[in-house]
Amino acid sequence: MDELLKILKNNALETPANIAKMLNLSEDEVRKRITEYEEQGIIRGYQAIVNEDQLKIDKVTAVIEVKVSPEREGGFNHVASRISRFKEVQSVYLVSGDFDLLLFVVGSDLKEVAFFVSGKLATIDGVHATATHFMLKTYKHHGVMMETQDEYERLKITP
Repeated sequence: MDELLKILKNNALETPANIAKMLNLSEDEVRKRITEYEEQGIIRGYQAIVNEDQLKIDKVTAVIEVKVSPEREGGFNHVASRISRFKEVQSVYLVSGDFDLLLFVVGSDLKEVAFFVSGKLATIDGVHATATHFMLKTYKHHGVMMETQDEYERLKITP
């Protein structure tokens, strides 16, 4: 991956001036390359990583494994694209193993996620099986620790 992209991925708020210094480039060159990456669709957006466990939000996140039949023309792409359009779906991945797709789904409560699975997901042609796992706590998200911890996890022993 390009060093510029690595810097932005680590901290999207880094200024073009600082990036230019880090990469020994001009600010104009940095801005030009960022604009090109955005226009090419390589940079798809910028987001803050938020520790939602500390907020008073009524929401449930589920990881759902989905087994589907690939279509003759397009393989898994058509089904994955159709699933991706639901507002509840945050992410969709093609994966190896017993299931074909891995979804991250958000709902206001368990019932909403259950309704999504039974009323929307399971009714799609080509979907054969699902396995739903509810996320209980986030320890690390996108490489960022969600809790601050002491340097030493072991209990200190005193005489």
